[in-house]
Amino acid sequence: MRIDVLGVGFDNLTLNEAVERGMELLHSPGAHYVVTPNPEIVEICRENLAAREAVNCADLVLADGIGVVKGAAMLGTPLKGRAPGIEFAAGLMERMAAEGLSLYLLGARPGVAEAAGERLAAKYPGLRIAGTHDGYFQEDSPVIEAIRQSGAEVVFVCLGAPKQELWMARHGEATGARLLCGLGGSLDVFAGVVERAPKFWSDHGLEWFYRLCKNPGRAGRMMKLPLFLIHVQREKRRR
Repeated sequence: MRIDVLGVGFDNLTLNEAVERGMELLHSPGAHYVVTPNPEIVEICRENLAAREAVNCADLVLADGIGVVKGAAMLGTPLKGRAPGIEFAAGLMERMAAEGLSLYLLGARPGVAEAAGERLAAKYPGLRIAGTHDGYFQEDSPVIEAIRQSGAEVVFVCLGAPKQELWMARHGEATGARLLCGLGGSLDVFAGVVERAPKFWSDHGLEWFYRLCKNPGRAGRMMKLPLFLIHVQREKRRR
């Protein structure tokens, strides 16, 4: 049973449990997809029915942000902890490399996915990079066909929310991949274009504040966090 946080159902798993479940899905017949909502995405889902449906229909819904964990606790339905998308992806790639599985990278600016692929192949020997494509495409069909032709078993879809969630729900099966993961801006981190917050900040749930300090232009997006907590408080009173 999933933990409901403002209409989004989260799987109550530790990070290790999430990776294990991801591998189970990867070895199961058919196409599956994983989403990693943070408070910003939950707020989008509150207003966008299609986005909410795409998120809730995912095979695995992981709590990416500390705000989601805090919100669930405030509602009296605590989660085991965070399962950040980028850390889930790292655990998944480590397991994939051990089995010689293939990965397709989709998203970010031109050149970023290629750079990420080179770095990931070096970091995880045995991981096969089946192909890459930037996120600046106008038509879905050529991208879907490229993924299918690549034979990739896993696709990291990094198109931003809610585009990536809607894209996976709509086209996942057509790609021929067994597992698709919506990972936002992770390709920029994998490529070394963006530096992830140091361990101290991430361990204390302050990664969002570190990113804000590095890029004050994110202030508008970060306002979703206090809005999310206000909505959680209202929901707590309603319950």
